Amino acid sequence: MTLVTDGRSGLLSALDRRLIDQTPYPELTGISRFVVEFVMFGIKEARACLFAGLFFVSIFVVPRTGVFGIPRYDVLLIIALAIQIWMVWTKLETMDELKAICLFHVVGFALEVFKTSGAIQSWSYPDFAYSKVLGVPLFSGFMYAAVGSYIIQAWRLLDVRIRHHPPYWMAIGVALAIYLNFFTHHYIGDYRWYLAALAIGLYARTTVTFRPFDRDRQMPMLLAFILIGFFIWVAENISTFFAIWHYPNQLGAWSTVHLGKWSSWTLLVMMTFTIVASLKHIRATIHIPK
Repeated sequence: MTLVTDGRSGLLSALDRRLIDQTPYPELTGISRFVVEFVMFGIKEARACLFAGLFFVSIFVVPRTGVFGIPRYDVLLIIALAIQIWMVWTKLETMDELKAICLFHVVGFALEVFKTSGAIQSWSYPDFAYSKVLGVPLFSGFMYAAVGSYIIQAWRLLDVRIRHHPPYWMAIGVALAIYLNFFTHHYIGDYRWYLAALAIGLYARTTVTFRPFDRDRQMPMLLAFILIGFFIWVAENISTFFAIWHYPNQLGAWSTVHLGKWSSWTLLVMMTFTIVASLKHIRATIHIPK
């Protein structure tokens, strides 16, 4: 796999090469191999979370009162735009990948507008911002884009390959149904568990092959969805603790986000994965049985 190595992305490019091009170490066995692989996997995961990590650090450090008279939500938008521009400029993301990330923005923003509307009020953004559109601060789209960015970066760093992926038309159909259910369950009932059962059947044989160190490892695709959904749920708890947004039960005092949101995030990860899987260079690593 070839990485861009121009001077602008020197340090991270060198790190990526070191993480990807691992010399085999057959002499490592037992607990020593486990520890080394676990540490390398953690480093690659942290690197793949570059956008999300920088963005959430910003959430922690930007005071609620804003900076230099600029409201907090506007500051977060400026920071998110700067990170995104930097990642494209340094070739950490390609233009095709940026197009997919922009689609995450559109999908996420439409969902945010609906969920925060006066008729639904699933959650709210309490602070003032110049960059609010229809009650939603524009930085919110980057939270959805961060999930897509992570998957894209992890795909390269962990040399991800997919076996027994369902036909694309089926995966896209389920992804669309999942997205629509986020809207329609307010009117015609919540069918997430039916969709989850459908997804389980669809991805039951699908496996992820990845390389944390110098050997390939495998895990069920469904387990990957669940784990990513869990960590997003943890990040959501942190974000609501810092009052980035509120759920109705958090208006008086902060409380843990309902565990049921974990299932929602897991389904959203499936939808995000389907968008990422449509990228041409990623399709080449996905095996679909005839």
